[in-house]
Amino acid sequence: MAKAAFHKNQKVFVKPVGTWALVERVLPQWVKGLDEPLKVFYDVGLGREFGASELTPDKSAAPMDDVADLDNWRIYRSKNRWKDIDEVPNHPQPGTFPVVATDEKNWGGWRVPSAEYDRDPLKIEFQARIIEASPHLMRVAKALAQFGINNSDDMPTELLDLAKKASVLMRRIYDTPSDQHGLRAAE
Repeated sequence: MAKAAFHKNQKVFVKPVGTWALVERVLPQWVKGLDEPLKVFYDVGLGREFGASELTPDKSAAPMDDVADLDNWRIYRSKNRWKDIDEVPNHPQPGTFPVVATDEKNWGGWRVPSAEYDRDPLKIEFQARIIEASPHLMRVAKALAQFGINNSDDMPTELLDLAKKASVLMRRIYDTPSDQHGLRAAE
């Protein structure tokens, strides 16, 4: 007799493959006349079914509610000390470059070397807007992942796939860098 060791949408480490995955389906194997399944396998979307002995549960209980702490990210303009406004006609905002402040006191954040900004200012401006918007995008991804967990049986397949990708992406963000088996892509 076997009982399920993992549940749907649980993050597990798949030992034979050496990667993290989410349990997509719990597959009990029933035998006529028994009250409990004989074996339980798990579909984690890697091409075959795995037994409980081949999977390890994720033990990191990373908090996913600290997105609110990131609300004050903002872009401010810093003066370009190396070039005059007349020397950079291709810059979107001549004489300045973007700095994304991730700290209340404008200390911490993302900055770019002037040589890199001069090489492709439109790309750097775009990156700054992405970084500034990332806390809001995280909130949307978190809500979508939670909606997928709560309503997985009622969702269209395309929306469920997006919810799974959002869940994988949130895990990827919150996994610690020392995790040597971390996810590489949210595809």
